[in-house]
Amino acid sequence: MPTTSENPTDGTSLGEAVATYEAEGFTTQFGAQEGATVVCYTCHERSPATSVGLHALVRTEGASDPDDMVAIAAVVCPRCGAKGTLVLHFGALASPEEDDVLRALEDDRTADGTDARP
Repeated sequence: MPTTSENPTDGTSLGEAVATYEAEGFTTQFGAQEGATVVCYTCHERSPATSVGLHALVRTEGASDPDDMVAIAAVVCPRCGAKGTLVLHFGALASPEEDDVLRALEDDRTADGTDARP
């Protein structure tokens, strides 16, 4: 099972990825909103996606079910510090909000897959 220090890719289910991130302390949820904005469901603050650090990412691609095409991101709220997951569709089923947020997330991973932030 991938950890947040790895660079996981396809082959992991949505439930497995969320469970792994939750076990590593990413227990709150986040949502995508208009204008490349991310809402933290702990403090209910909205932040530009460019200020939300991406610590890990898993993509699932359903060969038989396009609804499985999601990216599960492990992120931290820049306002309250809550760690959680942000689930975003990509591809044809992505909403404009999801697409904008996914493109704007600030990647905090280094080339070796570790967290670049202290």
